[in-house]
Amino acid sequence: MSLDVFFRPRSVAVIGASRTPGKVGHDVLANLVSANFSGKIIPVNPEADTILGLACYPDLQAYGKEVDLGVVVVPREAAFEAVRECVEAGVQGIVVLSSGFREMGEEGHAIEKKIVELCRRQAVRLLGPNCLGVINTEADLNATFAGRYPEPGTISIFSQSGAVCAAMLDLCSARHLGVARMISIGNKADINEIDLLSWFATDDRTKVVIGYLEEISAGDAFVKAAEEVASIKPVVMLKSGTTAAGLKAAAAHTGVEAGVDSAYGAAFNRSGVVRADTFEALFDYAAALAFQPLPRGNRVLIITNAGGPGVMAADAVEKAGMQVAILENRTITLLREKLPRQSAVNNPIDVLGDADPERYVAALQAAQDDASVDAVLIIMTPQTMSRPAETALAIAGAQNGSKPVVASFLGGQDILPGRERLCAAGLPAYDSPERAVAALRAMYHYSLWKNRPPRQITHFRVNRRRVERIITRRQRTERLTVGEVKGKAILNAYGFKIPLGALAISQEEAVEIAERIGYPVALKIVSPNIIHKSDMGGIQLDLSSAVAVEDAYDLMSLKIRKRAPHAVIDGIYVEEMVARGLEVILGMNRDPQFGPMLMFGLGGIFVEVLKDVAFHLAPITESEAVQMLKSTRSYAMLEGKRGQQDVDVNAIAVGLQRISQLTTDFPQITELEINPFIVGDVGTEPIVADVHMTLAKP
Repeated sequence: MSLDVFFRPRSVAVIGASRTPGKVGHDVLANLVSANFSGKIIPVNPEADTILGLACYPDLQAYGKEVDLGVVVVPREAAFEAVRECVEAGVQGIVVLSSGFREMGEEGHAIEKKIVELCRRQAVRLLGPNCLGVINTEADLNATFAGRYPEPGTISIFSQSGAVCAAMLDLCSARHLGVARMISIGNKADINEIDLLSWFATDDRTKVVIGYLEEISAGDAFVKAAEEVASIKPVVMLKSGTTAAGLKAAAAHTGVEAGVDSAYGAAFNRSGVVRADTFEALFDYAAALAFQPLPRGNRVLIITNAGGPGVMAADAVEKAGMQVAILENRTITLLREKLPRQSAVNNPIDVLGDADPERYVAALQAAQDDASVDAVLIIMTPQTMSRPAETALAIAGAQNGSKPVVASFLGGQDILPGRERLCAAGLPAYDSPERAVAALRAMYHYSLWKNRPPRQITHFRVNRRRVERIITRRQRTERLTVGEVKGKAILNAYGFKIPLGALAISQEEAVEIAERIGYPVALKIVSPNIIHKSDMGGIQLDLSSAVAVEDAYDLMSLKIRKRAPHAVIDGIYVEEMVARGLEVILGMNRDPQFGPMLMFGLGGIFVEVLKDVAFHLAPITESEAVQMLKSTRSYAMLEGKRGQQDVDVNAIAVGLQRISQLTTDFPQITELEINPFIVGDVGTEPIVADVHMTLAKP
C-alpha cells in the first residue's frame, strides 16, 4: 500500500484530542489548525463538545464519515482500543504518537505486537509507535507535536527519534533549509526506513533525503532501497549507536539492538548513502547537496580576504584527499588585471583585507570560467573595511551554477549578517573552512559513486563441489572450526595458490613429507582449539634438514602439551617455505543484517594497533575491490612509496573477489581470515600462508 495516505490525507482524526495546552493531544490538533490544513480535522474526545473551535466527537463511529489518517495520542494502555476503533472505521493510515511500548520492556512490547497484528490483518499501515508524526509542507499538513513548522522546500527528513526530528526542524529553519516532508518512524513496528526510501525515490518534490537511524533491521532490503534513491537524488544519513555505550542507549530508546558500525559503513558506501558522522555534518552536507551542483572533480579554488584562513583551507583540502587547484595562465593574467597589485593571484586567491564585494565577484567569475577548477570555497573574515551582508548578496548573485560554490564566513556577531544572507540565498555557509571542505568532499564522493560504471561481478571458474563436500562433512560432524588444512583445501578449490604441504601424525612422517616437497620447510600445529599458533609455540620456520625437522617436531609437541594440555591435536602440518613478500590480511565476517562483509588490511601493526582496515559488502566488483584497498591509510605501502617495494595490487583485489564469490556461494561460512596473504611483485601470484574459518551450525 502507498504511503500517500500519511502525506496527502483528505481528513485527519486526532484520537485523544485535548483542550489543555501543553498536552500532546492539544498540540497536535493546534498544529493541524495553524498549518491551515485544507482537509477535514476531526477531534475525538468523549469529554468535549468542541476543541479549538472544531466539533469534537466521542468516537469515530459518532463521526460516521470516511477518515484517511488517524493520529493516536492516548496513553499506552488505551492505545490498542484506539487503533481498533480506527481500523473498524475504515482508517487506512494510523500514527501512534504514544510511547511506552517495545522500548519500555516486555509488557509494552506485547501491546505493540497486538497493534501490529491487528493492522496487518486489515491491511492498514502503522507509523510508530513512539514517534513525532508527519509533516507535508506541500499539503499544509502538520500532524505532529513539534514546536516549529518549517519553510516549504525540497529536503525530506525521516528519523527514528522524534526528538531528533524536532531538532532537525529547528535547525532547518535556522539555516533556511526548506522542508518538503518530515516523518518520524519511532519504533518502526510497521513502516520503516525502507518503506520511506522507496517512497522518496519517486517523490518529485523531494530533492535531498536526510535521515537519522539507530539501527537497520533488514540490511539487504535497505541497501537495495537506498541504492535506488541515491541513483536519483542524494541521501545523507546519520547513524548513531557506533560505540558500546551508544548501542546500549539505542536499545533502551527504541527497543531494538543496533548492529556493528563497520557493517553500516560498508552498507552506506555500497548503496551511495552520504554518511554524516555528526548532527552538524548532516545539515552541512544536506545544504550543499540541496543547493549546489555536484563537482566534476576534486580540484578546489580558495578565495579569501586573509592569508591565515586561506592556509587553513588549503590544509583542509589536502587532508580531505582533494587538490588545491592549479589555475590556468589566462585566469592568473585576468586576476592580475582585476585585483590590486598586492593580491595573491595563485591559489589561494587573496583579495586582501579591504576587499569590497566587486573583488570577490571578480575572483569568483574567473574561477567559474577556469576549466582547472571543480569547486570554489569563498572565505571572509570580519575587518573594519568588510561588508559581509553586501558581499554575501554579491557572491550569491554571481553564481552561474557551473560548479559548486560554498562559503566560510569566519567570526561571530560581526560576520553573522553575511552568513544569514548566504543561507537565505541558497549558498551554503559554514563557520570554518574545515566544515566547508568536508561538505565539498561529501559532494565529490557522492559524484564519484553516482557516475560509477555499471556493477559487473566477476565469476571465477571454481570447484564448488569440493567445497560443498568439505563443508557438509564438517557440519554433519559438528566440527565447525575449519583450520589450516581444510581451509586451504577450500581456498584452493576457489583458485587461491596454496603452498605444497601435508599433515603428519609422527616424526617419521614429517621427515618423509619434507623430503618429498623439498627443503626448507615449515611445521605448524593443527588443532581446532589453537587459533593463534605462534603464541603457543606451534610454528617452526626455515627447517632445512631432516634433523632440523625431527628436532622441531619434538620441541613443538612438548611445548603444546605444556601450554595447551587439553587441546585436540590433529597433527603437524609440513609445508614448503614460501617466498617473502608483503603480508596482508583478507577476511570476511557475516553480518546478521547485511550478510558477508569483506575486510582488508596490512598485517602486523597496521591492523593490530592502527586498526587501518577497510570493509565492503559482498558481492564485490573489481573496481570496488581496488577502491577498498585505496581507502586505507597504508595504501601508499602497496604502491611502493616511502621506501617500500611495490606489490601487485590487482592480485589482492582478485583475492577479495574470490573470497566474495566463495562466501556468497556458501552462506554456511560465518567467518574467514587469510592471515597472512603474501603478495609479491607485479605479475607474481600471491600465496595463502594461513587460514581460519568458522561454519554455522547446521
